[in-house]
Amino acid sequence: MVKLKTRIGSWALLPWIAFAETEKPNIIFIMADDLGYGGLSCYGSKTIKTPHLDKLASTGVKCIDFHSNGAVCSPTRAALMTGRYQQRSGVGGVITAKSHRDTGLPLKEWTLGEAMKESGYATALFGKWHLGYPAKFNPIHQGFDEFEGFVSGNVDYHRHIDQEGYFDWWKRDKKEDETGYLTDLITEDALSFIDRKKEKPFFLVLHHGAPHYPLQDRETPGFRMIGKSNRDQPKQKVDRQAVYSKMVEIMDEGVGRIVSKLEELDLRKNTLIVFCSDNGPAPDGSSGGLRGRKGQVFEGGHRVPGIFNWPGRLPKGEICQVPILTMDLLPTFVSMGGGKIEPKRKLDGIDVTKALEGAAIARTPLFWKHGGSLAVRDGDWKLVVTVGKKKKQFLLFNLAKDRNETNNLSAKYPEVMGRLTLLVEQWVKDVTVESPVSQ
Repeated sequence: MVKLKTRIGSWALLPWIAFAETEKPNIIFIMADDLGYGGLSCYGSKTIKTPHLDKLASTGVKCIDFHSNGAVCSPTRAALMTGRYQQRSGVGGVITAKSHRDTGLPLKEWTLGEAMKESGYATALFGKWHLGYPAKFNPIHQGFDEFEGFVSGNVDYHRHIDQEGYFDWWKRDKKEDETGYLTDLITEDALSFIDRKKEKPFFLVLHHGAPHYPLQDRETPGFRMIGKSNRDQPKQKVDRQAVYSKMVEIMDEGVGRIVSKLEELDLRKNTLIVFCSDNGPAPDGSSGGLRGRKGQVFEGGHRVPGIFNWPGRLPKGEICQVPILTMDLLPTFVSMGGGKIEPKRKLDGIDVTKALEGAAIARTPLFWKHGGSLAVRDGDWKLVVTVGKKKKQFLLFNLAKDRNETNNLSAKYPEVMGRLTLLVEQWVKDVTVESPVSQ
């Protein structure tokens, strides 16, 4: 177990007990799709302008060691919903529109939505679900009072058709179309929910499709057709980088509208806004120079932007250097909302509130798995095990000195190699369950 500490600012002189513990904060969680570490201007992008997210970062806590649990989408979302490694719930891989239409997050799982309802919150999820196609797996059966969005991995941003040619827009657990550009619909749903729930604590989850393919901004026409899979759909002809940038900027614009609504209703001070991504970038995105991308267990596959902003409690303009994973959000949100988690839940995630406030916290080793590739991190050391056509490759990095994972130290530190190899082997045995989407 390693103790890690963030940089502490002058805010630490202010006792947080000044915050009224009886007043639950509103919590808004925003997740982008396939947005890499270098995908926002506050994380180094020179081509994408995200002034509203930049302001949340500069006036809140900007995490530079935030990680998605998975290197692809469904696994990260399962970890978010359960507070545990996604392999434990059988969602180690993508729940695909082609091969897994009867599969979903097991209903026996205790979810983030259920946890927040138990803590006294009105709950809603708008946007992407990707944890089960049948209505029985719908978010309204997993702890959310309201749901509007899509349940597959991606849809046409205008026609709301998934990659296998199925119509995919839901209101609660029924399919019902609504005209509009996907990102704007998610924002409008958020604004309506905030207006309607302003008198009581609310927990609002916004799972954007952006900037996941298909690459479409407001002006890019819809092209998918019912009954035709991606393989048979017309091929897009767009300026990929220009459209990709616009998709992120439209999402940022929506964040700005949400902040304005909170200010208008005098809710901003007591509302926590959290932003992150579900995994590293697809080819059109940026990992910010990190090695790897979506679908890989190198840093570029899972180190993503992470922003926490709560004017009533969290420090302003701070940089958090503590490793935080998606699965940490469930216990953190419950803690911030004044709830409690029974020991029987046996979560893997931890409450990182103190880390966000600048204190040292202890972290046990952290793990990633995608396909046959594995990674374990213990303090500054990270072991990556990749599987090639003929043999496994073991790569050892010291992230404190080599965040971009360019210098393999496996031959120089055999004792570290041995220790981390044993850790990852034990972890795989501990978390793996049989499932159609286990990897």
